[in-house]
Amino acid sequence: MSAVSEHVEHNGLVADESDVHHVPSDHYFIKVALVLAVLTALETSTYWIHLGGYATPLLLIMMTIKFFMIVLIFMHLKFDNKLFGVLFYMGLGLAIVIFLVFLATFKFFDR
Repeated sequence: MSAVSEHVEHNGLVADESDVHHVPSDHYFIKVALVLAVLTALETSTYWIHLGGYATPLLLIMMTIKFFMIVLIFMHLKFDNKLFGVLFYMGLGLAIVIFLVFLATFKFFDR
């Protein structure tokens, strides 16, 4: 192994090999889009399929899965600095807590 690192040219910029990120193929993005379409179809089908008390938890689970897929793949968060991911997940956690408090408030005043 040599002490000289290889340089890679990408879009006219020269960078070390460690700085170049792997970009998924178009087929990967098509598969992800199909999974998102299926999840969206399942979410919208909950309006005419009566699931009782299971509808809200199922919708929240599917919503969270879609959110993570979009953020990690289409927003390229998994290729960015880990600090951006931590900040993003902290914001997501705060939003979920606020949403649950909001739901609990309506349940509390429903009595």
